[in-house]
Parts: sequence; structure tokens; C-alpha cells
Amino acid sequence: MWTRERLKTNGKIAFKRNYWPCVGAAFIVSLITALGGSGNAGSNTSEKVDYYSEGSSIIGHHYSFPLIGMLTGSIIVVLAILGILLAVFIGTVVEMGGKRFFILNKTGMPSVGTVFDGFCSGNYGNIVLTMFLRELYTLLWSFLLIIPGVVKYYEYLMVPYILAENPGMDRKEAFTISKRMMNGQKMDAFLLSLSFIGWDILSLITCGIVGVFYVTPYKEATFAELYAFNKATAYAEGYIR
Repeated sequence: MWTRERLKTNGKIAFKRNYWPCVGAAFIVSLITALGGSGNAGSNTSEKVDYYSEGSSIIGHHYSFPLIGMLTGSIIVVLAILGILLAVFIGTVVEMGGKRFFILNKTGMPSVGTVFDGFCSGNYGNIVLTMFLRELYTLLWSFLLIIPGVVKYYEYLMVPYILAENPGMDRKEAFTISKRMMNGQKMDAFLLSLSFIGWDILSLITCGIVGVFYVTPYKEATFAELYAFNKATAYAEGYIR
């Protein structure tokens, strides 16, 4: 059985051996993911528009502020839709590419361009659909309560890693293998994530600088080690060939 210390030590060694490509790959994935989620940032803007629209009678511009509010609201909706499309059709593929990069980085020296491998794999549609369903299933379970969503997140944790090496794999098979790999390991994987909380706080304090140049690639390399362990176990137990 793996230990947090062993995975983190091995991940750190692999990360530092190929430092700048690891930083670049992790940064690209984080950037695309952030852009994909930017469509949710419009709520504060809409609240400000409502405030000014309500006060327009005091200022005396009965028509200009409601018009501005409508235009701003339309822009927010368009940006939200674009953010969702970016997350689904680009972000999911880049996320998988990031996992592929760190899998290869365990034993080799991949280039940053590896994060875009999913676009030229010949299995783009399957990657998008499988990754989208992973996010959808996790979200739907989260509606029940937070805990079921967290459980499902870790149950499906290995899906992008499995796709990274097998982009044409049927989605049902990918989910089944991930569930099998994470059986009995979800709490341990959660604690592994939690063990980075000190680094996350330091990243927050430094406005993300430590995150870009150390924490994020360190995390990615560590979880690639977890996948490598689970894959070796799966071969040993015979449920993948």
C-alpha cells in the first residue's frame, strides 16, 4: 500500500528533474481551467447594475441605466456561455493532456506540448464526452449533499489518467476501472489532497506565485504517482491488461 510520504517524495523528484516543462504544463492547465470557470464571475457585476438601475430615478436617467443593465446582463450571459463551452470542449481535453504529461514525466522528459495531445489523438469526441460526464456525475451527486459529491470526485479521480493512456477507451469501462482503482482509497486520497493545505495557503498569500512555480506541479506529479501505483496494482490483480 502506498503512503503519502512516498508518493510526495517520488513526485517531488520527478517534478524537479524536469522543472520548467512541469511548471509550464501545470500553468497551462490551470489557466485554461480558470478561463473556463470565469463565466461564473458575473454575479457581482449584475448586483451593481441592479443597484444603479434602482437608483436611476433619483439621478434622473430613467432610460439609460435600465438599457445599460440589459446590455451588461446580455454580455454576462454570453461570457458565461463561452466559459462553459471553453471548459467542456477545450478545458477537459487540456486537463487530460496535463495528466498525460505528468504520467510521462515519471519516467521521461516530456515537452509542454504534451498537454495538447488530446486534440490530435483521433479520440477528441470520446475524451470530451467522458470528461464532461465525470464532471456532470460529480455535480449531480453534490446536489444530494457535499459528502456524496466528494466521494464521487475521488471515485472518478483516475478517469483522466486512464484516458490519458487510453483515449479511445469506452467511457463506461473508464469509470469502472477508476472505481475499482479507488476502492478503499478514497479517504486516503482525500487526506493526500489535504496534506497540501499548507502549500495552498502559502500560494494564496503570495498571490499564486508559489502555486505556479512549485505547488501545482508538485501536486500533479504526486497524483501521477498515485495513478502509477494503482495501475501496477490493477495489472497485478488482472482487471486490466
